[in-house]
Amino acid sequence: MSEIKKKKKIICIGAGASGLFFALNCADENNEVILIDSNSKVGRKMYISGKGRCNITNDCDVKEFIQNVIRNPKFLYSAINRFKPSDTIEFFNSHGCALKTERGKRVFPVSDKAADIIDCLFFEGKRRGVKYLFEKKIDEVYRKDDKFYVKGNAFEYEANKLVIATGGLSYPSTGSTGDGYRFAQNFGHQIVETKSALCPLKIKEKINPEMLKLTLKNVELKAESGNFKKSIFGDLEFLNNAITGPIALSMSSLINRLDEVKLSLDLKPALDENKLDERLLRDIAKNPNKDVRYLLKALLPGEFIDFFIINSGIDPDMILNSLSRDNRLKIVHELKNFKLTYLDLEDISKGIVTSGGVDVSQIDPKTMESKLIKDLYFIGEVLDVDALTGGFNLQIALSTGYACAMAIRVE
Repeated sequence: MSEIKKKKKIICIGAGASGLFFALNCADENNEVILIDSNSKVGRKMYISGKGRCNITNDCDVKEFIQNVIRNPKFLYSAINRFKPSDTIEFFNSHGCALKTERGKRVFPVSDKAADIIDCLFFEGKRRGVKYLFEKKIDEVYRKDDKFYVKGNAFEYEANKLVIATGGLSYPSTGSTGDGYRFAQNFGHQIVETKSALCPLKIKEKINPEMLKLTLKNVELKAESGNFKKSIFGDLEFLNNAITGPIALSMSSLINRLDEVKLSLDLKPALDENKLDERLLRDIAKNPNKDVRYLLKALLPGEFIDFFIINSGIDPDMILNSLSRDNRLKIVHELKNFKLTYLDLEDISKGIVTSGGVDVSQIDPKTMESKLIKDLYFIGEVLDVDALTGGFNLQIALSTGYACAMAIRVE
């Protein structure tokens, strides 16, 4: 009689994107996968991603994808090549969750409901035999006699392999409270200092109430710090004490480890200073008896004009036919280089992702296995990898989860 092969038992802590995708790809006739989460349901953070629509990936090739990774892009080459954005699109489309591509190659479910992405992952995992354990707050993980033990109040589970997919410190209400960093340190892993990423930027200037519903479209946000210079084109929004929107969020990930950052806005990036000056001269010639405020109404959204006037030092009551060349060029300069006083990043709990985490020099990039502890793995946001906004971070979660699952399955 042939001996029945005993299944390996794998515990994955964290039922976010990386944990869900790892579990459904790892579970088979040889691997019993138990997915543990402190929440009462899976994918809590995914529900709020993409403003509730879940920007699951970006429909770009691997080269462009890597160019959008901020922390440790080289580490991700193997995982992204093994499970590409095109593979993500094919997976969901073929499992009953149709996707669509929007501006910036951002990919969303056709339904515009994050729940459809989450349900697809959850029910496919169930179909493949994943065992889900909810509302399990884990206090301790440790290894003894080649087994891993996961312990909490009134429960303890053991496994042959342990996968940490606990996320970072962003949106702690979704369960991302940094437990994974504590678990990693207990196993001897280094944690790279965590910073806010994809978060609003606090500024000194007072935001007028009417600006809180305003979107500045097609502007350019510029940042400088020493030799660092970067500009990002797109849309900008305002909070009570901060700027947000796609370009501000992306800029936060680029400057979150810099000091003394100078911010400015190009409010008319389609025109250089000469072309903009010519535009002003034409407008002045048509309305010589109007004032500067009237001139600005043709250039800026009405809700933004008072803020622009107060913070640029321009006299709004100057009559256009008496406007000096220097005053006109000052208006041009301010429209192209409108300064904002950067104070700090918004708190890490309000960032979309966390920058920093488990030091990837101690992780095998092909398998996500620890180089320090055999059969211990780290996937997703708990790692020191993060990318710009646009679906890249969720793709990192899926790709690292897939790489880990495939490594365990082939053993």
